[in-house]
Amino acid sequence: MARSQKQKLKLLYLMRFLLQQSDEAHPVGIAQMVEELASHDIPAERKSLYDDIEALRAFGLDVVQSRGKTVGYYVGTREFELPELKLLVDSVQSSKFITQRKTISLIRKIESLASVHDAVLLQRQVYVRNRVKSMNESVYYNVDEISSAITADRMIRFRYFEYTVAKERRFRHDGAYYEVSPYALMWDDENYYMLAYDAAAGHIKHYRVDKMASITRTERYRDGKAAFRAIDMSSYSKRVFGMFSGEPTTVRLRFANHLAGAVIDRFGGDVMLIREDDEHFSVNVEAVVSPQFYAWVFGFGSEAEILSPESARAGMADMARDVLSLYRAD
Repeated sequence: MARSQKQKLKLLYLMRFLLQQSDEAHPVGIAQMVEELASHDIPAERKSLYDDIEALRAFGLDVVQSRGKTVGYYVGTREFELPELKLLVDSVQSSKFITQRKTISLIRKIESLASVHDAVLLQRQVYVRNRVKSMNESVYYNVDEISSAITADRMIRFRYFEYTVAKERRFRHDGAYYEVSPYALMWDDENYYMLAYDAAAGHIKHYRVDKMASITRTERYRDGKAAFRAIDMSSYSKRVFGMFSGEPTTVRLRFANHLAGAVIDRFGGDVMLIREDDEHFSVNVEAVVSPQFYAWVFGFGSEAEILSPESARAGMADMARDVLSLYRAD
């Protein structure tokens, strides 16, 4: 590359150097900038660097001159502050639907948004080896494909699978493709779900994104718009426990007073807590009664009780008896 062409890249190399190597605790001096540019075969004089720094400031880069013991320059305000990057790293590493390999790749990219010094602080938070992670490497791209279809108002086709004891995929419907109209992506209980209209069934269904394979967008426009508009997305995940399908039912439950926080966490701050006595309160909520719903109630032991409907009480009793039978002595 000719010297004149390299001179045109001078500001870009200088900006990258400041972004990567400087922060408030690690300002870089003019001599370091000269050395960095020289490594790219770009000669620079001190006076020209002062002009370059002013040009970067005019461009919008927050180049701050340090006034402490070490005289130098550093990038002050960045697109993402360190606490925000830590939040992103924590979110990625705790997301079960992102595989371990993709987790490491994403965190490395997040680290590049900080200086090399702050990136070390992000690296200390990466503990993914023993976390439960998705086994489906393509899930990251499934989300993008589904989002693209929603934006384009198109249907998608895919195959849906579950894992066998041998950790092998077993496709449902004998491997036949599902064709549905996607409408939303939803995060619930550490999993990503796609909400879609199934024309054959005539209603909205949900599918685990990490169990979808071979997703392709079709040229058919989506149907079921009225069915999706009828869904209150703000309350959907509150009443659908573990994404089990079924008709929502009004359920009355009684809890010990100290469980108010757990009930509010599950059903939201608008849920009405009705005083039963000095030690208990009750709630009326809409929920899809399922094994996951019973398991949630069962987790509170004798401090939570399903009061109605009778079918839900009977279902809870049947589940309790089935579980108890596993632990009865011969």
